Amino acid sequence: MSMPPIQFDRASGVLEGANAWERLAAVALTMGSKISSNFSHRGYNGCANLLRKALPERDIEMKLNEDAKFAFPYGDGYWSKLLNRTFSYEGELDLLFHASADVDYTLLDCGANYGYWSVLVSSKPYGSHRAIAIEPSAANFPKLANNARINNNRFDVMKCAIGAGRGTARLSGAKHEAFSIAGSQDAGEEVPVIALDNLLDDGKVSAGGKFLIKLDVEGVEIEAIKGGARLLKEDSVILCEEHGNDPQHTVSRFILEQTPLKLIVYDPRSNRMETVKELSILDRIKVSANVGYNVFGTASAFWQDRISALNARLQ
Repeated sequence: MSMPPIQFDRASGVLEGANAWERLAAVALTMGSKISSNFSHRGYNGCANLLRKALPERDIEMKLNEDAKFAFPYGDGYWSKLLNRTFSYEGELDLLFHASADVDYTLLDCGANYGYWSVLVSSKPYGSHRAIAIEPSAANFPKLANNARINNNRFDVMKCAIGAGRGTARLSGAKHEAFSIAGSQDAGEEVPVIALDNLLDDGKVSAGGKFLIKLDVEGVEIEAIKGGARLLKEDSVILCEEHGNDPQHTVSRFILEQTPLKLIVYDPRSNRMETVKELSILDRIKVSANVGYNVFGTASAFWQDRISALNARLQ
C-alpha cells in the first residue's frame, strides 16, 4: 500500500505528514531553490533528484491556493522548487492568467506534464475556467489524472501529443518535463498525435470561443502552430516556450515572419508585455541557456486589448 501524501500549504508554509528526515529534506530543497535562484536554478534539478533517492517513495500534495491541489513525487527536481514560497513558476504566464480571470476562455494545456496550469486555471481565484490537459507520456499521464481527481475532475485530460496532424510518433527523453516527439523515431514510447485543429473537428472545443493555448511541446512548437491554423483565427493566444539555449529564437522567428500573429513577450526591464518588432529584444531577455522563456502569439483584437489593459495595471 502506498504511503499517504505529505501535505504542504504554500500560503502558510505548513508541512504536515512528513517524518523527521522528510522535514529535513524539505529544508534542504527550499534552501537549495533560494540559493540556486541567483543563477537560474542551474544544478538544482540534479541535486534534488539525488536527494530524492534517499527519500521514501511518496507524493507531496501542495495546496497552491484555497481551491487548488497539486501532487507530485516528493523530492522531484523540477517541481520541488515550489517548496520555496518565494519561487514564481512561469511568472509571465501567471500574470496573464490572473489578469484574465473574468474572461470566459478555455485553456488548452498542451504538454501538460502533471497539470500544474490546468489545476490553477480551473481554480476559483483564477476564474474557474474550463481546461483540457493534453499529455502523451504513459509515465506522466497517471500523475496528471491524479491531479484532476484530487481537484474533483474539474478539468479534462487527454493522452496524446500535439503536432501538425493526426498520426503516431515516438516519445523519448530522460526527464519527465522534457519528453519529446521531436527526436529519433527509432526508439521510445509510441503515442498518438493530433493537431490543435482536430480539437475543433472532434468537438472537444467549439468555434467562436476564446482560448489560451499553452504549447510546451519540446521541439515541435512550429508543427503545432501549423496544425492550429483554424483555431488561431479564433480569439486565441498561443503561449509558447522559447528555449534559452536557442540563439536563433527559432519559434519566435517563425511566429513573427511566417504567421499573421503578433508576437509579444514579457520584458522584466520594463515590467510590460512588449510587442516584438525585432528579435534582438530576445537576446537581452533570454539570459540563461537552461531556462525556457514564454512568448505569446495572437491575431485577436480582443486579447490584444486585454494585454494592453494588463500593461496599464503593471505601470
